[in-house]
Amino acid sequence: MNEPIIILDGLTKQYDQLVAVDHLHLTIYRGEIFGLLGPNGAGKSTTILMLLGLTEPTSGKVRVCGIDPVTHPVEVKRKVGYLPDNVRFYDDLTGLENLIYTGQLNRMTKKQAREKALGLLSRVGLSGAAHQKAGTYSRGMTQRLGLADVLMKDPEVIIMDEPTVGIDPTGAKEFLELILKLSKEDSITVLLSSHYLLQVQEICDRIGLFVKGKLIAVGDISSLSRELFANEPFIIEATVQYPLSAYADSNRVVDLQQLFAKIDGVKQVVVENERVKIFAARDIAPQVARTIVHAGLDLISLSRREHGLEDIYQRYFEKETEIAV
Repeated sequence: MNEPIIILDGLTKQYDQLVAVDHLHLTIYRGEIFGLLGPNGAGKSTTILMLLGLTEPTSGKVRVCGIDPVTHPVEVKRKVGYLPDNVRFYDDLTGLENLIYTGQLNRMTKKQAREKALGLLSRVGLSGAAHQKAGTYSRGMTQRLGLADVLMKDPEVIIMDEPTVGIDPTGAKEFLELILKLSKEDSITVLLSSHYLLQVQEICDRIGLFVKGKLIAVGDISSLSRELFANEPFIIEATVQYPLSAYADSNRVVDLQQLFAKIDGVKQVVVENERVKIFAARDIAPQVARTIVHAGLDLISLSRREHGLEDIYQRYFEKETEIAV
């Protein structure tokens, strides 16, 4: 994964006084699943339009598979498959007929297009709906058909703009697993734009955080977590309960915050009734468990986790807001 496939150098898009994309520098490599993450209006879709040659940058350079989409947009489209957030097909044609039509547009014979389409429908789990009219497809089925459609031309890159919007959680999970499988099997580079943090975290090799047109952070989740939470990379959550006898003896009631603050490596303790969240510089889950037991408390539950994408995004968003203020 060291061959650059998408290169953005100072890419900027300005509409009058609005800077939609602000001096974007980014390199995405062959076979990588890269997630562009940010709220609506952050500049993700505008960036995608510039990658596809559908709008020209105000300044900066962009290369997709070594091609400039500003001067050679058709050549880029031959190598890139694009799945928008609201993909549409000919409703009165079956799923198979829609794919055959796409294949013929890409200079295949009808026989070649049919064979390829049937194979792709099987890969995306739509064999049983191949002869069903596309107008009767559910949202999830339509997105699967859209994925098969972009694969008809054997793209080197697939760009997806909010591909799971409107799909139920189970369907979204299955669709993301399908993207992951296809990318790894065929070494396809995938650029996934989304504002769903958990979905991006599940399949992306690296992420880029977008806020107000700026790419404020790039990296894998582990490296971003280490960078942001160097002093408190671990979170231990515990639920404790006093034995019934303790409620009749006020001397046995323990100050939970002070109890856990004494453990080496603890940075912060947050207590909400009998639930405790401990931020620590290292994994101290065993020490926390022993401390609870030695204090005569009942340990109801104990879990340990590292900072995830939601924590990372929230911390970067807070930093960017502070800078703006």
